[in-house]
Amino acid sequence: MPTHLGAPRPDQAAYMLRAAATDAGRAYKQQLLDLLDVGAGQTALDVGCGPGTDLGALAERVGRDGTVIGVDRDRAMLAEARRRTTGLPAVEVREGDAHALPVEPGSVDRARIDRVLMHVADPAAVLAQLHRVTRPGALLALAEPDWDTLVVDADDLETSRAFTRYTASVAVRNATIGRRLARHAERAGFTVLTVLATTPVFRDFPAADHTLGLGRNTEKAIAAGHIDEEHGRRWFASLAEGPFLASFSLFTVLCSR
Repeated sequence: MPTHLGAPRPDQAAYMLRAAATDAGRAYKQQLLDLLDVGAGQTALDVGCGPGTDLGALAERVGRDGTVIGVDRDRAMLAEARRRTTGLPAVEVREGDAHALPVEPGSVDRARIDRVLMHVADPAAVLAQLHRVTRPGALLALAEPDWDTLVVDADDLETSRAFTRYTASVAVRNATIGRRLARHAERAGFTVLTVLATTPVFRDFPAADHTLGLGRNTEKAIAAGHIDEEHGRRWFASLAEGPFLASFSLFTVLCSR
């Protein structure tokens, strides 16, 4: 049996860009942008902008008289975001933490946060920050997965279930934030306008291994005693042999300030 399972841990910026370029990634990002209804001359905020994947699309919507602010705390991400938005004068990339946004109170017309709350220390505090920086009538769009809904088809159903339990209880900090978005947003003072759920489906095993971390998280689950090593390695090998299918639920919430 192989020593290592699956694809190695990818560079974070490359991972985010590749995930955004998939059919499922493009579809939900377009849905998020359409819901946000960004207009010319507005100020739009992207919290946890990463390598700047979505800053160009926002800049196109706000036009020459608008402003797009991208905030991230990772300097490598910030460098890539600045490189990708060179020549877009509407875009400002700022270093900062989502729990203490470097943005003036009541200055933002449109804000988005995409697959960031599942990683932060305190999602409620981040939403409170978003409430602080948005002006009355502003729109906020949120998108987060619910990893408790992850399903991986395999003959060994128990190991598939064990993998999901490990992902939802250990691998991801706020694994069920997707289902809690609307509740958290209302508690932060926003009015929830729309709640949508989509189910990305993966049929290509290498793409799923890259995006879902099937191999590397199986190794971690084995090392932590959540999955028996023999069962885990056989399970992963069976996924690679195919046919393959995996999916999870992604929640999108649109709110008004």
